[in-house]
Amino acid sequence: MSHRLIVLPDDTADAIIDPINAARHTLNIRMFLFTDRSLLNAVIAARHRGVHVRVMLNPARRDGTSDNEIARESLLAAGVKVRDSSSEFAVTHQKSMVIDNQLGFIESLNWETRDLTQTRDYAVETTSKADVAEMVRCFDADWHERPFVPEAGSDLIWCPNNGRQRVADFIDGAKETLWLQNERYQDMVIIERLVRAAKRGVRVRIMSRVLHKLKRKKLFEGVSGLRIMHDVGAKVHTLKDLKLHGKIMIADDERAIVGSINLSPGSFDDRRELAIETSAANVVRRLVETAEHDWKHSRKLPLSDSAVLVDLEGHGLSDVSRLALTHPDGSCEHHP
Repeated sequence: MSHRLIVLPDDTADAIIDPINAARHTLNIRMFLFTDRSLLNAVIAARHRGVHVRVMLNPARRDGTSDNEIARESLLAAGVKVRDSSSEFAVTHQKSMVIDNQLGFIESLNWETRDLTQTRDYAVETTSKADVAEMVRCFDADWHERPFVPEAGSDLIWCPNNGRQRVADFIDGAKETLWLQNERYQDMVIIERLVRAAKRGVRVRIMSRVLHKLKRKKLFEGVSGLRIMHDVGAKVHTLKDLKLHGKIMIADDERAIVGSINLSPGSFDDRRELAIETSAANVVRRLVETAEHDWKHSRKLPLSDSAVLVDLEGHGLSDVSRLALTHPDGSCEHHP
C-alpha cells in the first residue's frame, strides 16, 4: 500500500525516528519548527554515517521570533546543508521529509517535543513514486528559489499553488459526512463551502481549539467562522485531554486530506504548505477511528454571545468589541 497513517502521540516519535535511522543515501527535510533533540540527533547521526542531508528551515515567525537557531547551528556543525526556506513565501509552514527519494512524509506536526507527546497530530507516509518525485521536485525548486508548478491530478496539495481550490473541491464532493480537525476556520471561501455542505444535508463535525487560544489578531475571523458554521447545523467541539494541532478532513468515510494547511487566508495565499489527499482504505479507516475517539473525548464548544464573552474575558482578552457581542444583561460589548 502506498499510503500509511501515523497518529501522534499514539505512535510516538519512533514512527519518524526509525525511518531516519534507516536512511542510506539522502534526506530532504522541510520544517517550520525543529527543536526536538531526539529528531535532531537522528538527523545528525544520518549525516555522520554518510547520508546526504539537506534541511530547509523557516527562518522566523511572522512576528520575527525564531525557534530554529539551536537546530540550525547543530546541523551546520555536523556538516548538514541548511538553508532558509524560500523568500517567496511569508512563512514556510510545511512539515515534510523525503528519505532516499523513495519514502515521503507529509506531516501536520512540527518537530517539537510537544507535537510528539502532547498534541493530536498526523503524518501520512507515502511510497508512491509520483508523490515522492513531486515532493523532491518542489524541494529542489524552493531550495534554489525557482518556480514550481504542481502536477495535474496529483495526490499532493500545495499552497499557495492550488490549496484553496483543492480543499473547496473536496468539501463540495462530500455527500453524507465531513469530519474536520483544524486550529483555524477563518477562510471565507472554505466557510462558504462548509455552510453549503451543511445546508445540502451533509453531517458536519468540527473539532477546533478553544476560543481564547486563537491568535488575537485573527480572533474576529476565527470566532465568527465557527459561529456561522454552528448556526447552520455543524457540530463544533474541542478536545478535552489533548491539544489540537492536526489538520485533517474526512469525507463520507472514503476520502481524506492530511497535512499542514490551516483553513485561513494566510495559509492558502502566503505560506508554503503541503497536504495529501488519499482514499487509501487503511488510512481513512484509522482516521475515522481516531476522529470518533476524539469526538468521544471532547466537549461542545459554547458559541453563544455570553459563552464567548466568558471564555475570552476570563482569559484576559478585555477588548473584544469587534465581535459585537451582547452581554447577558442586554448591553453591547464595547470598550472605548
